[in-house]
Order: sequence, then structure tokens, then C-alpha cells
Amino acid sequence: MGYVFDFTEAGHYDAWFEQAGNRHCLDLEIKLIMDLLDLLPGQRILDIGCGTGISLLPLLDKGVSLTGIDPSVHMLDKAHERLGSRVDLQRCAGEDLPFEDNAFDTAMFFTSLEFTDRPAKAIEEACRVAKDRVVIGALNRYAPVNIYRRCKCFFSPNIYTQARFFSVWDLKKMLFGILGDVPVHWRTTAQLPFVRGKMVSAIENTRWVQRSFCGTFIGMRIKPVPKFRVRPLPLKITKQKIHKPATGLVTTSRARDGHGS
Repeated sequence: MGYVFDFTEAGHYDAWFEQAGNRHCLDLEIKLIMDLLDLLPGQRILDIGCGTGISLLPLLDKGVSLTGIDPSVHMLDKAHERLGSRVDLQRCAGEDLPFEDNAFDTAMFFTSLEFTDRPAKAIEEACRVAKDRVVIGALNRYAPVNIYRRCKCFFSPNIYTQARFFSVWDLKKMLFGILGDVPVHWRTTAQLPFVRGKMVSAIENTRWVQRSFCGTFIGMRIKPVPKFRVRPLPLKITKQKIHKPATGLVTTSRARDGHGS
């Protein structure tokens, strides 16, 4: 199941995003995820590890059907306060989803894969229930700010102590191991997490900047099922040989020779 947030941590989670610098990074991350989702009205979206519902909030008025799951009842309580009945919220783990195959058009992770015990299994489950795409938002292990966070955990344990950080290569390795050589599209954002402003945001949202491997946040989109090009093959029909008559039966030749009855 992975790490489950308790009541106190659920409150701290929301409070953390209220800080100006963190809110700036969140806005950049949401913008990247929204671009990768490429929503259309009527789509069915599953948020795996929805937490307090912050990642679902921008999707409410997009005309899509939303489902959020999380193993923490305290996080789900916060999500219900924020989202009301507009989202179907369920308590379960990402490694064992209680949904049928292809039940959704898109499944997504928003900084939740980091807290699973078996991230590859969680991705496998997401690919099972998602018909069109899986979108992953994860903290980049090679980003300077995340390196600092990991080092700080050794001296002052915090929520990042429980997190597993990924790189673009880590995610690709897991995906290709599960699905084979499927189409993958990735970008990063929050290259300068401590600098904010309209000009900085405009620069952060350009495609060439987002091709950096060092952004704080990785956004990755995959198609769960490879698309194969088929070609018609000639149909070959083989005539079956007639078996020889069984021993003891009268044949035409024997009848002509007068040996038959």
C-alpha cells in the first residue's frame, strides 16, 4: 500500500501549498499536467493518490467524469470538503485498484507514486484500467531542490523521508519493463523553484526549457497499449488427403475381378 498520511500530515499537506513559493511551483506543475492530459468533454479520469483533492480541483469544470482514490481516510476527508459530491472518492491502494479493465480513459498520478511501496505495480494497475493514456507527475531526483530535500531528511525527518524520488530514466525503465517500447512523452517544470513572477512563469512554460532533465517536477504521458500496423496475408487452403479404405472392405477393383460377394 505504501505510506498512508495521518490526520496531522493531511493538514500540513494543504498548509504547505498555501505558502507563496510552493503555490508558484504547484501552478507550474498543474499547468504541465493539464497540457499532458489534453482533456476532452465526457472523458473518464482516475486520479490515483488524489490526496486532499488539490490535483482534481482544476478538472472540475472541464466536463469530465472524475474519480479519486487514496489509502488515507484523512486525506479523503479533506478532499470531500474541497470537492463535495462532484468527484467519486474511494479509499483503496494504487497497487490494487477495484476497477475493471479499461474503466477509464485516463489515469494519472500527481506526486503520489513517490509514496507507494511498489511503484511498478501501481503503474501496471494504472495501465490496466486506463484505455487511452496514463499521465505521471513525479518529483525529479536530479533536481537541485529535491537533492537538498533528500539530504535534509537525514538530519530532520519530514514527509520527504517517506518519499521515493524518480528520474526520467527511472520512469522509462519501469514503463518499458511493463509495456515494452510504448510511446512516451515527457517534460519537466519548476527549473527555478525559488524564483517567481510572470516572466519566470512564461519562461518555465516554454517547451525548450521543459526539455531539461533537471526540473523539480517530471510530467510524463504514455499510451498503455502499443499500436500495431497490420497487413493482410494470403489465405492458403490445403486439401485433405482421402484415407485408404479400411482392411476387409470390398473395393471396386475386387468386385470387377469376381472376388466380391
